[in-house]
Amino acid sequence: MNYRTLRMPDFDAIPRRDYLMAVLSGGLLALAFPSPGISPLAWIAFAPLLLACGRKDPRKAFHLGFVTGLTAYAGILYWITIVVTTYGKLPWIVSVGVLSMLVSYLALYPAVVAYLVRRGEDRGISLLISFPLLWVGLEYGRAFLVTGFPWASLGYTQYRTLPLIQIADITGVYGLSFLIALANVVFYRIIRGFAARERAPYPVKSVVLLLALLLATVAYGFKRLHVPESGEPFKVALIQGNIDQNIKWDPSFQEETVAIYERLSRKACAAGPSDLLVWPESAAPFYFQDEPRYASRIKGLAKELKTCAVVGSPAYEKDGERLKYLNSAFLLSPWGDVLGRSDKIHLVPFGEYVPMAKLLPFVNKLVAGIGDFSPGAQVAALDTGKGRIGILVCFEGIFPELSRAYVRAGSRLLVNITNDAWFGRSSAPYQHLSMTVFRAVENRVPLVRAANTGITSIIDSKGHIRGMTSLFEEAVLNGEVRLGEGESFYNRYGDVFAWACVAGGAIVTALAFGRKRIHHQ
Repeated sequence: MNYRTLRMPDFDAIPRRDYLMAVLSGGLLALAFPSPGISPLAWIAFAPLLLACGRKDPRKAFHLGFVTGLTAYAGILYWITIVVTTYGKLPWIVSVGVLSMLVSYLALYPAVVAYLVRRGEDRGISLLISFPLLWVGLEYGRAFLVTGFPWASLGYTQYRTLPLIQIADITGVYGLSFLIALANVVFYRIIRGFAARERAPYPVKSVVLLLALLLATVAYGFKRLHVPESGEPFKVALIQGNIDQNIKWDPSFQEETVAIYERLSRKACAAGPSDLLVWPESAAPFYFQDEPRYASRIKGLAKELKTCAVVGSPAYEKDGERLKYLNSAFLLSPWGDVLGRSDKIHLVPFGEYVPMAKLLPFVNKLVAGIGDFSPGAQVAALDTGKGRIGILVCFEGIFPELSRAYVRAGSRLLVNITNDAWFGRSSAPYQHLSMTVFRAVENRVPLVRAANTGITSIIDSKGHIRGMTSLFEEAVLNGEVRLGEGESFYNRYGDVFAWACVAGGAIVTALAFGRKRIHHQ
C-alpha cells in the first residue's frame, strides 16, 4: 500500500510566498474601497490569491482565502476600534477583540469561495463560471445572515464610475460585483498565459467574453445617462450641525443644539423657502413628540421658514404594558404641524439593541443611548404635499431591499438621515456614502442625506453626487433634485440577478461535491 496517498494535507507546507500573495490580494481589495478608493484595483485584486491557490488542495485554498479576507476586512473596517474605544468607552483590547471577531466572520466568505472553486476545478468546473457565481451568491447571503451586514460589497468600489453603475437599475449592486469577479478570473488567466512554466493557453475566449460584457454594460450606462430626468423640481436644504458626540445627549447642551440648527436652517433658507428642510439623525436629542419647549420652537421654525422639515428624534409608543423606544424622524408641515413619523426598521446590532438579549444578559449595548430601541413596524412614505419621501435612518441606506420598499410604497425621493460621528475621521463616512449612491440608481429616484458631522450630500437618480460637505464642520447644503418616477427593473422585480447567482452557486457546489475528481497529469 502506498501510505503517501493517505497522508492529510499539511497546512504548514503552504509556502510563505503564497501567504504573501493572499495578503496582497486582501490589501489590494481594501485599497479599492473608499478611502483611498483606488477603484481599478478591485478588477485585479483577487489575481494574487488565485495564483497562490493554484492547484492546491481545497482545504489549503480555504486557508489562503481566509488570510485574504482577514487582510481585506481589517483594512476596510479598522474604524470599528474608533467606535468601541472613543464612544463605547471600552479598553482598546476589547476594541481589537470586537474587530477581530467581525473580521474573522467576514473572512469566512472568501475562504469558502476559495475552497469551493478549487474543489470545483478539480472536478472540471471552470473558474470563469464558479468564482463569479459563488462570490455574488455568498455576498448576497451576507446581506441577510446574522442580522445582515452588506457593507463593502465588491460593486461599491465603482460608485464614482457612472457609466458602469447604471446597470444597478437592473441587477442591483450585485451585477457589478459579478462583472468585477469575472474580470479577476480573466486577469488571472492572462497572467498564467504569460507564465511559461504554467503552459496555459492565452485565454482569448475569456477576454472576448469580458470585453463584450463590459462594452454592453458601458453602452447601457451611457444610454441611461443621456435620458433626461423628467420629474418635478424639488428644492432641498440639508443641515449639518456638527454636534460633538460626547455632549450630544447631555441635557445641558439641548439649548445650544437647537440654537445651532435654528441658525443654520435660517441661513439655508435665506434666499427663499425650500420644499424640504432636513436635519440629521437624532438632531433633536429629546422626545420630540412630547417635549414642550424645544419641540414647539422647531415647529415654529418650520412655520417661519414656510417649509416642510424632517427632524431626527427618538420616539416612543406603548405596546401593551411596556414602552417601545424608536429611532425616528418626524415630518413637519410649513404650518408647523406633524404630518407623519418614520421609524427605523433595521437597527444596529449591539448599538441600538442586543441580539438574543435573553441568551446574552451579560452583554450591554455598545453605544449609550435612551434605551434599547425596537424596530419600526412598517415602511411609511410620508407626503410633503409636493411629493412623497422615504426616510432611511442611519445605516438603513446600505440595505437595498429597504430603499426598494420605500419607493414601491410611493416615495419619489429618498432621504437618508445619519449620525456618522461615531466613525471619527476615518474612511467609514466615505464608505457609507458610496453605498447610498447605488440606492438612487437602483430605484431611479434622487437621494439626499443629512449627516451630523458629514458627509451631507445630494445624489441624483443617475448616481451623480451633485453636492457634498466636508467632515466635522458646520455646513448647509442647498440644491434642487428632480423627483423620480421609481420605474426600474430592479424596483419592480428586486434581486432577481442575485438569486440567479445563488442558484448558480448552489449548482456549482452540488457538482463540486457530486462529481468525481479529475486527476491532472
